[in-house]
Amino acid sequence: MGNRLTQIATRTGDDGTTGLGDNTRVPKSSLRVQAMGDVDELNSHIGVLLCEELPGDVRPLLVEVQHQLFNLGGELSIPGYELLKPEALAVLDDALATHNAKLPRLQEFILPAGNRAASQSHVCRTVARRAERAVVALGQVEAVNETPRRYLNRLSDLMFVLARVLNRMDGGDDVYWKSERMAREG
Repeated sequence: MGNRLTQIATRTGDDGTTGLGDNTRVPKSSLRVQAMGDVDELNSHIGVLLCEELPGDVRPLLVEVQHQLFNLGGELSIPGYELLKPEALAVLDDALATHNAKLPRLQEFILPAGNRAASQSHVCRTVARRAERAVVALGQVEAVNETPRRYLNRLSDLMFVLARVLNRMDGGDDVYWKSERMAREG
């Protein structure tokens, strides 16, 4: 992989371009750079979530996700390279099955709300969806491995499930949307 950064303010991006991991330069407006930025933002939001009180099995899972997102970003920065392995997807699938099995069935749509940890998990979910859309857009014009797209799709699902788990940490519950249908049936 490319050289490690020894300084941050290189001024090479002052012209509106940025360097990829294969030493090519591309416009900062490119779809590849957009996807990389969205993945980086998602990783940062997970870092904020890690500042919260979390169940014991959630913290190591999120730390692992951060490492995999770094791999995903690295893969995006080196066209044609694979860093995110399909095994990373299996970790998300296992976590989804484990955490979802403990939750009651949804009766209605839920709001992205509740306690602060759950709300931050919802922020992560929405940023994961945006990152997924960016990777899909990139894949329509350049070759992109399928694992990054699948990983982001599954991660957004996991963040939704974790939001529900986190809302129940201290005896709370989901915050349901007050729809007209629920009002009529309730």
